[in-house]
Amino acid sequence: MAVTAALVKELRERTAAGMLDCKNALVEANGDIELAIENMRKSGQAKAAKKAGRIAADGVILTHVEAGVATMMEVNCETDFVARDEGFLAFGKKLLAVAAASQINDIETLNAAELDGSTVQTVRDTLVTKIGENISPRRVINVSGENLGAYVHGGRIGVIAILTGGDEELAKDVAMHVAAACPQFVKPEEVPAEVVAKEKEIQIDIAIQSGKPADIAEKMVSGR
Repeated sequence: MAVTAALVKELRERTAAGMLDCKNALVEANGDIELAIENMRKSGQAKAAKKAGRIAADGVILTHVEAGVATMMEVNCETDFVARDEGFLAFGKKLLAVAAASQINDIETLNAAELDGSTVQTVRDTLVTKIGENISPRRVINVSGENLGAYVHGGRIGVIAILTGGDEELAKDVAMHVAAACPQFVKPEEVPAEVVAKEKEIQIDIAIQSGKPADIAEKMVSGR
């Protein structure tokens, strides 16, 4: 499979590795992006292989927690320059307030909701004309719970933690750790056997590359 610029760009977005590293990994993997990510993890080149599947568009994630309800929203734009624009951020905060007040969980309902004497869609269209970029609310969710904590890292990674017991401060700390670790599963019993086997294979390869004998590497990983 040919290694195209688009493939290199996608791999870079998913791993945060350098362009040359991404190109070389794809060449080695004959254009297979999943194999390239696996190989990069083994060699230590991928800084964030767990980013797979996250939205690549620029924009911002916003959260609001009040009275047992947490709201999270993603609003997209085309460039990081606009993602920092005061007008864009103000629009996002208004959308968040609308979604929180009415506990809106889908974009169609949000776009039809009232905002500044008009609709969200109309206000959005006006802002698009003013800024010159496509702006679009992409996802929105409201959740309720006993103790809620929300955390946003860099405007791009957002987490809501719902706890039974504890308090809101603990929930926020948990949300912060989830943002940092990006766990795929909550409980060990949720992890499919094939995922465990693949991760074991990767960790054994990493141990061997660090200089450990194969039998020692196997025992180290099996004991984790």
